[in-house]
Amino acid sequence: FFFFFFLKILKRLKMQNPMIRPKIADSVTDLIGATPCVRLGKLGRENGVVANVILKLESMEPCSSVKDRIAKSLIEGAEARGEIVPGETVLIEATSGNTGIGLAMVAAAKGYEMILVMPATMSLERRVMLKALGAKLVLTPGEKGMKGALAKSAEILASLNGRGYIMKQFQNSDNPKIHRETTGPEIWYQLDGKVDIFVSGVGTGGTITGVSQFLRSVNPDVRVVAVEPKESAVLSGEPPGPHKIQGIGAGFIPDNCDTSLLDEIVKIPSELAIATARSLAVKEGIFVGISSGAAVAAAIQVGSRAENEGKNLVVIIPSFGERYLSTALFADLQAEALNQQPEEAIL
Repeated sequence: FFFFFFLKILKRLKMQNPMIRPKIADSVTDLIGATPCVRLGKLGRENGVVANVILKLESMEPCSSVKDRIAKSLIEGAEARGEIVPGETVLIEATSGNTGIGLAMVAAAKGYEMILVMPATMSLERRVMLKALGAKLVLTPGEKGMKGALAKSAEILASLNGRGYIMKQFQNSDNPKIHRETTGPEIWYQLDGKVDIFVSGVGTGGTITGVSQFLRSVNPDVRVVAVEPKESAVLSGEPPGPHKIQGIGAGFIPDNCDTSLLDEIVKIPSELAIATARSLAVKEGIFVGISSGAAVAAAIQVGSRAENEGKNLVVIIPSFGERYLSTALFADLQAEALNQQPEEAIL
């Protein structure tokens, strides 16, 4: 009796605390989610931030990005519907990199063949990681962006004679669903139900849609702020264009992005996103990618307004900085490191 009573208590605690993880996981996929939060410190003070800016570190997922969540959700959702089978179905997806890395991880763990299609402008680190996880990588012309990658993935699907399955991260409802069921509740729990403003970049639209849907269900007054590249501000009604903020600004408004949830759209130039990401590393010890820099730059802008003094502002940090070493984010440091000469000890 006491054993079953104890099990009931444990189940109730898990429902109340979305941050509980297994002590020893059966699969790496069981470790996705339950990411920590940290306050923005020196960088916020230097920029006159008056809100309490809190960073949700999705960079600390097993494969270092928020896309690990949707990778698990997309694959397990399709499995539950009987649409894919390990060892039989070939999974296909067009990706700017991070979703592909998450999908390659989950596919490897579950025994699927994975083909990923990516614009050639994405970082070398992403290409290597995809190959290291056992995925087949197909590159498309960079100037065609995600539209070119999507067209190529459809071509690959047609060539597989019914064995292929496209994950469709931009349209698949399992994308916002996982954020509605996990990321949103985690944020609410971590901030003790005191969330005033939510800030997120928009790539597929799944994160900002799913999290906002949950937060609005428990607090209709939560303000939702979307972040997009200034050079490709399609959410703001402007034409798409080239930019350096990998992971957001796909050049179109994805089906998974519910724009009716957005209270504000902040446009961040690529150079500001890069500068902010660099500052986070140097001044906070928080090593992140370019889209994280864009999100924090937007959070600083919003968090500096007088009307937001004392409010809790949560911002998603989508990915870790290490996979951007070969990009514009750290190009000068890479060149410096490559050219650095050894120094003899003077005895």
